[in-house]
Amino acid sequence: MISKRIAGGVLIAGTAAAVIGCAPATERPTTPSTAAVASEHPSETLKPLIQQALPNVQGKTFTSAIVTFPPDARAVPHRHGNAFVYAYVLKGTVRSRLEGQPMRTYHQGENWTEQPGAHHVATENVSNTEPAELLVVFISTTGEQLKTDDPHQ
Repeated sequence: MISKRIAGGVLIAGTAAAVIGCAPATERPTTPSTAAVASEHPSETLKPLIQQALPNVQGKTFTSAIVTFPPDARAVPHRHGNAFVYAYVLKGTVRSRLEGQPMRTYHQGENWTEQPGAHHVATENVSNTEPAELLVVFISTTGEQLKTDDPHQ
């Protein structure tokens, strides 16, 4: 299994980039604001499990992954393109908020979905001492990047 860090909206590794459809680290632009955000809180990691074209839905791909949030980790606001997303809490407790909706807290065994085009404005591990893990499933347009962080201003 590959386990890679998510930063700046792309997976940082050529091998993981091929699996998830993101640019490898050598193509990832770095900015001072990206470094500043990363140093304030740890970021999540993603371990791809499977990526497979759907045989009965032309142009769509099924991807599943384990997303781990270390203690006090926060994801930067982001979108998942036109993917339909399903998230299931395997361990710990996370807070999540989609644009236009209230912040929600999800405990182990709970789940949520995100509609295509949703703007995920907050995702964080509520614990300062224990990690949180999610099983995340994407139904995406084949070849589309699965996570795009908001531009830093």
